[in-house]
Amino acid sequence: MSGPAAGTARADATTDVVCLGESMVTFLPSQPGRLADVPSFGRGIGGAESNVACALAAAGHRAAWVGRVGADGFGDHLVETIGGYGVDTSAVRRDPVRPTGIYFRTATDRGAGAHEVAYYRAGSAASAMSPANVPYEEVFAGRVLHLSGITAALSADCLALLRELTAPRPGRPLVSFDVNHRPHLWRGGPADASVLLELARRCDLVFVGEDEAEEAWGIVGAEAIRAALPEPGVVVVKRGSAGATVFSGRRPGPRSSNAGGAENAPASRSTGGGGAEDAPASRSIEGEGAESALVSRSGEGDEAEMVTPVPALRVDVVAAVGAGDAFAAGFLSATLRGLPVRDRVRHGHLMAAAVLTVPGDLTEPPARDHADRLVALDDEAWGRLRLGPGWTAADRAPEEVRTP
Repeated sequence: MSGPAAGTARADATTDVVCLGESMVTFLPSQPGRLADVPSFGRGIGGAESNVACALAAAGHRAAWVGRVGADGFGDHLVETIGGYGVDTSAVRRDPVRPTGIYFRTATDRGAGAHEVAYYRAGSAASAMSPANVPYEEVFAGRVLHLSGITAALSADCLALLRELTAPRPGRPLVSFDVNHRPHLWRGGPADASVLLELARRCDLVFVGEDEAEEAWGIVGAEAIRAALPEPGVVVVKRGSAGATVFSGRRPGPRSSNAGGAENAPASRSTGGGGAEDAPASRSIEGEGAESALVSRSGEGDEAEMVTPVPALRVDVVAAVGAGDAFAAGFLSATLRGLPVRDRVRHGHLMAAAVLTVPGDLTEPPARDHADRLVALDDEAWGRLRLGPGWTAADRAPEEVRTP
C-alpha cells in the first residue's frame, strides 16, 4: 500500500466529519441525448461521501475524505479537486495497480426514463478498500464518521470494512449512515441489499428514503422504517416532495435485538451503535454554542421519542443530481451547530435546493446567515418559498426568493 496522497493538513481531533467512500471522475454530456449520440463530455467529480465532505467544507466545517484512487491522472484530478474545496485528503491512498473509477451520464434528469449512466468502476482502486488497508487512526479521527451503503456494494472487502467501521467499540465517533441503495451495484454484488439494514442498525444517525426502503427491504412508510431501525438515535426518513420525517430519542416499548439487543434504549439525543451489552463508550459532540451534547450513547434518560415532520421546499430544478448528499451535509452541518431537529432538516432542504438549482453535483452553499434567516421563517412563510437558480446569492433577502 502506498503512502497518503498530498492534501491539506492531516485529520485530527479537531476534524468535524470524516467521510469514507469511493469518488469517481464524472463525464458530463455537452448536450442532451443518448450516450451513443453525445459528441463530447466535460469532466467533473462524483461520489456520495466526497460530495458530503465538499459541501461541509464549503459550509465552513473541517471535513476530511478517506478513499482509495488509482496512481493515474484521474486519481490526481479527484484528490486535487476535492482538496480544492477545503477538504483534507491526506488519508487518501493510491493504488499502483487498480484504476480510478469513472462514469458517464446523460444530461437528462436522473429520475427520467431516458436517463443513462455507464459506470466503469468494477475492479477500481476503491473497490479494494478493506479492513487491512484503511488507516483506522484517520477514519476515527473526527467527531462524526459519515458512511454510505454504496461502499458496502463495491466488493466483499468493502462490505467487511463497513461492518468493521460500524461495529461497537470504545471511543467510536458518532457514525452517520446514508443508505444510498443503488440496485445496479447489488446485482451480482458481494451480498444482498438486505445487509444495508444490518449496517444501518449499527449506526447512530441514519438517512434513508421511503422509496429505497421499499425497494431494498420491502418496508413501506416512515413509521415502519423506524420500527425496522429501532437502534439508531436519529433516523431521517426522506419522503421526496413531502419533505422528511425525523425520529429521535427513546422509541417506546422493547427494541428488537437483531443488532445486539436493546434492553436499555437510548435517551433522547442518544444512540445505540450495537446492543446494550456491547454498546460503544459514550461520546458526545458539542455544537457551536449548543446547550447540550449532540449525541451521547450512554443509554441514560427517559424522554419519549420525538417525531418531527418537516415539509420540503418548492424548487425550480435544473438537474436532479447530488441532492441527497447535499441534504445529508446540511443536516450534519446544523447538527454540529447544535440546532433543533426542525432546523437541521430545513438546513438539509436548503443545501439540497442549492445543488438542485445548478447542473452538477456540487455548488457553493448559501452563506450561513442567509440560510439561517430562511430557516427561521414561520411555517407559513417557509411554505411560500420557491427557490430557483441564483437563490443562494448572499445579498438576496428571504422576501426575494418567495413567490405568491
